[in-house]
Amino acid sequence: MTAATPRNSGATGNESSSNPARPRVPRGRSRLPSVSVLLGALSIASFWVSGVGFILGVSAVVCGALATSRSGVADDEPASLRALLGVVAGVAGITVSATALFPVLAYL
Repeated sequence: MTAATPRNSGATGNESSSNPARPRVPRGRSRLPSVSVLLGALSIASFWVSGVGFILGVSAVVCGALATSRSGVADDEPASLRALLGVVAGVAGITVSATALFPVLAYL
């Protein structure tokens, strides 16, 4: 005959108390650095559309600047680098859009 073992509240001895199937995301995590990179990439890609690349580039720079000013992003090095990359991509999008836009303005 086998002896019955008492059961815990669903936890076996080899599992941790947190759910291993679903990783926890820190609460203070900001999405502004990722949004800044996305807007910067879109501004570079859409430079040929009259004014859209310029507006997206300015938005990328603003989002990147706001992200770097937050303390949660400033403490997180990867997020800080993403915010900086978003600012650089936004400035590149502004530059490329302005270069493409000025010859068009001459014909208007």
